[in-house]
Amino acid sequence: MTKERKRNRLTKGLFQRVGVSLLLLCLYSIPAVFAQQAPCDCFVKGIVRDKHTGQPVAGATIALLGENKGVFTDKDGRYQIERLCPGRYELECRIIGYQPFSETIDLTAGHEEDFALTEDEIHLKDVEITAHRTDAPSSQPLSTLTGQDLARTRGQSLAESLRGITGVTTLQTGSSISKPVIHGLHSNRVLIMNNGVRQEGQQWGSEHAPEIDPFIATRLSVVKGAAGVRYGSDAIGGVILVEPEELPIGKPISGEFNAVGFSNGRQGVFSSTLQGGIKGLKEVGWRAQGTFKRGGNIHTPDYFLANTGTRERNFSLAAGFRRKAFGAEVFFSHFDTQLGIFSGAHIGSVTDLLQVIERGEPFVKGNFSYDIGRPFQDVAHNMVKGEAHYHFADGHRIQWVSAWQYNDRSEFDLHRPRNDSLAGLNRPELNFRLTTFTNDITWDHKPIANKLAGQVGISTLYQYNLMSGRPLIPNFDQWNVGLFLIERLVQDGWEWEAGLRYDYRYLTTYRLVNRVPQTDEFRFSSASGTLGVTRSVSEKLSARLNVGTAWRAPNVSELFSDGVHHGAAAYEEGDRTLRPEQAINTVASVAFDTDRFNWEIGAYHNYIAHYIYLKPQPEPILTIRGAFPYFRYTQTDATFTGIDASLGWKLSGRWSWKSKASYLRVYDQRNEQYLVMIPPNRWDNQLAFTIGRAGKWQGLFVSAGNLWVGEQRRVPLNSDFAPPPPAYSLWNIMAGGTLAITAKQQVEVGLTVHNLLDTRYRDYLNRFRYFSDEMGRNISLRLKWRFGA
Repeated sequence: MTKERKRNRLTKGLFQRVGVSLLLLCLYSIPAVFAQQAPCDCFVKGIVRDKHTGQPVAGATIALLGENKGVFTDKDGRYQIERLCPGRYELECRIIGYQPFSETIDLTAGHEEDFALTEDEIHLKDVEITAHRTDAPSSQPLSTLTGQDLARTRGQSLAESLRGITGVTTLQTGSSISKPVIHGLHSNRVLIMNNGVRQEGQQWGSEHAPEIDPFIATRLSVVKGAAGVRYGSDAIGGVILVEPEELPIGKPISGEFNAVGFSNGRQGVFSSTLQGGIKGLKEVGWRAQGTFKRGGNIHTPDYFLANTGTRERNFSLAAGFRRKAFGAEVFFSHFDTQLGIFSGAHIGSVTDLLQVIERGEPFVKGNFSYDIGRPFQDVAHNMVKGEAHYHFADGHRIQWVSAWQYNDRSEFDLHRPRNDSLAGLNRPELNFRLTTFTNDITWDHKPIANKLAGQVGISTLYQYNLMSGRPLIPNFDQWNVGLFLIERLVQDGWEWEAGLRYDYRYLTTYRLVNRVPQTDEFRFSSASGTLGVTRSVSEKLSARLNVGTAWRAPNVSELFSDGVHHGAAAYEEGDRTLRPEQAINTVASVAFDTDRFNWEIGAYHNYIAHYIYLKPQPEPILTIRGAFPYFRYTQTDATFTGIDASLGWKLSGRWSWKSKASYLRVYDQRNEQYLVMIPPNRWDNQLAFTIGRAGKWQGLFVSAGNLWVGEQRRVPLNSDFAPPPPAYSLWNIMAGGTLAITAKQQVEVGLTVHNLLDTRYRDYLNRFRYFSDEMGRNISLRLKWRFGA
């Protein structure tokens, strides 16, 4: 290293330390600016009932989102939260077996006639909340993003929105493509339930991001651990629930408009929602939503990444009908995106590829542009869903969900065909068209002695895939049918859960072997089970334990891939002799929650027999398309053992601290070595100062945080084309609040600076870490205008 580079590094380090010191000094100086607030003598109370039976719901959690305050309902369904300051709150009701429901309340004099304001206290009229069902397993860790926590992720992809949850990271392909990773597992091992429908796209590829617009959801939930009984085979790693808000049946028109701007890539995101009922038809509700996104080339701390722009156009429509015990809903969504693939990842020779890896810098360094050229992806996904349910007078309930999905993915190579006439057509080198039909019928029996509740169901899936262009995977069709039974018993502070499921899958592939058509048939079947318990020791302390099994059949890409996968800039080879994965997952957690202090620690051990993974081969491979890293699908027995921990501490009336840590160790039991592409250890800290009210502003806050990601040292020797990158530490700051324009109109404003010090780093889970650094400093501004009811 030259003297000049050493001097520059020392200077940059000095500026970093000075910058951090000034930031913390500013944060600790804020309290003196603000006057004392009004006394916190408000309260809210009410009753929670079942919507259809009218019976009180005992043991429901009533929480004030973002305030670390909550209580449980008593045996009569009653609750009361005291010592609240004047202001606007989001009140949420949640209990296992019901879908969470939230209500916004405003403890401000004169806001509505339900208030009776005096000098000493403010009384709020009793709030009655109706709960709705959810099928999330009760004894498994369930983490959620909603309210302000979700709002701070707006404009990001689904995977990026979830990575703030403990135990969840992202698998990246460059700067524009990412997919969620739960406890080290991703792709076909993580199911995504999009508005109650199993999302089916080409999720087998590491660079095939979920085709979902996060603006659809008002709640994102992550079920950690094997959840195959309720959601079907493949749920070895966990389940992501994308949950829209309930349709506004019979309510006045309301809506919101979101605008988000990012400095890095000069990206703009606009999304709007309009919803309401229909005058004269009080049983009907509807919603329309749309999103537009455009961004240009991403910038690292030192250079632009050529051809990393993105374009996205999405919309969704929904309508519903409710009358007494019957309800029905229809939903349509369209997702359309074009994603540029970093052109510096496509290299002409093995020598050049090895030089790029050794140098640490790409040969291709572009300038800023919104243009998306070759190589790129063009992906469209359509979904139509129909749902109907009926509540019987004796307490039974039946639900039917039917859906159709069509996924059209085109991948364009860096190089056009040499034939001029073919090149002029600009056709994709790879095109996948996947059509899926799913049906789910569930029957919930009435509670027995008010203690035992459960459901039985059947799920069916049929899909077929048509591929054109250069061969990579064959055409195929497959059938799947599953039967399941789940029962829950609640008694004396204990909640027990047990379930069984059986799945059968029939797969047929169609391919050419030496220009001769060949058909291959595969039959896979297996059972899954779960047994769990939740213990509420007190209102503050609870514990959970779950042991579950799940399985996953090898997908077509793992069986038959044979060629260059340009989206991943890799040569991939399958193995048609692969066997289904079988997983046994044990997860335990303990949680403690008070007004000022909360913590949760969870441990898990996941044994996966016949674990399938892409193993890097010793040398890159040279093809007529260029030189690429060479990967082969292989199989072993693996253990995934880890710990997730989170801590929240209200240091004072305004200061709070949140800390999250994740540890994961993955071991190849068959070959007695570690595995590749496993998330390294992480530690995330946030220090926040809540300003509260200032004039027409509410919920004002400012925070500073640090994310530390360790170096992944648990890797097999000489198993990759480049060693894992060193550990890195990123600083970020956030500020935001809500401006009350009128009683029914508010504007939420948020400012975030990610990678504040413009740190140069590489992430081990980025498939393009061989070629370039990660994104540099990124400043984002978020605006959200809400109007109506």
